[in-house]
Amino acid sequence: MDPSKKQARYQRIDSQIEALMPGSPDPAARMATIAAVLHHKIDYFFWTGFYLLRNGKLTVQVYQGPLACMVLREHTGVCWAGIDQGKSIVVPDVHLFPGHIACDARSRSEIVVPIRKPSGEITGVLDVDSRVSNTFDETDVFWLEKITSLIYSPLL
Repeated sequence: MDPSKKQARYQRIDSQIEALMPGSPDPAARMATIAAVLHHKIDYFFWTGFYLLRNGKLTVQVYQGPLACMVLREHTGVCWAGIDQGKSIVVPDVHLFPGHIACDARSRSEIVVPIRKPSGEITGVLDVDSRVSNTFDETDVFWLEKITSLIYSPLL
């Protein structure tokens, strides 16, 4: 996608999501809304959802797309890399990522963005897959980090 078009699309989506967040302070409701808006507004998002830490396990929560792995093997794969490294991870080709967990064989590239409480504690990740290699870049990182920061923000 043309970089300027991608930037403009994210700006519109961010404004839409920000306008929706005052509807509920509940993080689960906000995650559901974010997943739905992102998945249906960005055509290269094949699977869009959240994995949260529950009793030390990374467990799927709300998502859009095909069936997901319910619990991800500990400290393996892209989602755990985002948790363990405490940063967003862009994977141009999931088949080249050591320990990649293939919940759906059609996935080719992936981005994972840690979700943080205002205290800085990581509670899980936003995980997005694409059916096309080399889909995600720093524009996706910037905007998805901005959008996920709304999950725990006070009512806007």
